[in-house]
Amino acid sequence: MNIVELIRKKRNGNELAHHEINYLISAYTKNKIPDYQFAAFLMAAFLKGLNKEETSCLTESMINSGKTINLSSIKGAKIDKHSTGGVGDKTSLIIAPIAAAAGIKVPMISGRGLGHTGGTLDKLESIPGFKTDLNLTEYKSVLKKCGAVLIGQTKDIAPADKLIYSLRDVTATVESIPLITASIMSKKIAEGIDGLVLDVKTGSGAFMQKMNDAVLLANTLVNIAKSFNKKVIAYITEMNQPLGNYIGNWLEVFESIKILKGEIKNDLLELSLVLAGAMIFLGNKSSSIEEGSQLAQEIIANGKAFDKFLEIVKLQNGDTAYIKNPNKYPKSKFVQEIKSKESGYLKQINNYEIGMASVILGAGRTKIDDKIDPKAGIIFYPKIGDKITKGDIIAEFHSSSKEKINEAEEKIYSSLKFSGQKVKKLKLVKKIIN
Repeated sequence: MNIVELIRKKRNGNELAHHEINYLISAYTKNKIPDYQFAAFLMAAFLKGLNKEETSCLTESMINSGKTINLSSIKGAKIDKHSTGGVGDKTSLIIAPIAAAAGIKVPMISGRGLGHTGGTLDKLESIPGFKTDLNLTEYKSVLKKCGAVLIGQTKDIAPADKLIYSLRDVTATVESIPLITASIMSKKIAEGIDGLVLDVKTGSGAFMQKMNDAVLLANTLVNIAKSFNKKVIAYITEMNQPLGNYIGNWLEVFESIKILKGEIKNDLLELSLVLAGAMIFLGNKSSSIEEGSQLAQEIIANGKAFDKFLEIVKLQNGDTAYIKNPNKYPKSKFVQEIKSKESGYLKQINNYEIGMASVILGAGRTKIDDKIDPKAGIIFYPKIGDKITKGDIIAEFHSSSKEKINEAEEKIYSSLKFSGQKVKKLKLVKKIIN
């Protein structure tokens, strides 16, 4: 096959055949196609699009570039959750132990944060000793013992995805729904799941800022999951304000611990119960999502969710002393309260800027090799619709640098808009697709 002809074919808007896509992915993974030619193909696909059949084939080819994990030796339904990411989104840390305590097997392969959004792996690695780079034997062992495991992508699982994503990141081809879909679903299907709950964020702090784009992505993900005979439910959820109140790696673990112990009731708990309920339902442990959510609530109330989180941390080599007593965790050198300069009802939050403020403080990375300060971040108190008086504390910054705090402070102030009139609270779940 001629790579130039395949690039030209897609550039001209024509459909690629199954064997042509297979060739592209296999040859690129084996280093037989140079980056500059595969980048040209990605741009052609970005501009001309891929139809349903091409997207399905691309996903399959990326799965077949590595190993598909066989979990048939582990009894029980294997159900995972994937979120498209956002500011303060730490639901994986909460729903994995809840679902596992309900008898679901949760094989979760997660990613790192980049830009304004946090990554589950970075949050877990803020727990001293927590190991996210388990090999496949260790992965299965932890899953079998406690019902949940949370690791990063291994070199054996969809290696094509890792190569292609790195190239997309530097060629302005990230924002393509077919390419996003193949990237997400190749990893999820390769990890050995029976079903998947999708949380597609929309709003200023989301990857898909427009509702129409979020719905299109969710529908595409659902269709691909169904084409591989996986049970699936997708939620479109709000990301025009931080989820929960804590932003930053250890801070988000801290808030998750409080949720799992039943000490905090907020929008983070609300969404976690919905997503956990859907996982429990797909895993045949309840007759409806609502019943699954009720069971999830009971699992938090009776202490089983927190106990399961402790078990997961211990099996993945984490120091449970910090989970049992999170106040023992080292504190940032500088902790500063941020007070409102205005009075009124909070009308709008530029959530992207909130996320970038946390990155400035040291909680995130703008390049893949940037070092993260696990203690850094923001506790952000208000929600849209809240009445605020000038001088009220709206946030608390944690950082090792006073200069970074000053820089982040300006981002917070510029991200908020107030109104003299009452403002309606945001609806957390905007749409369900199944």
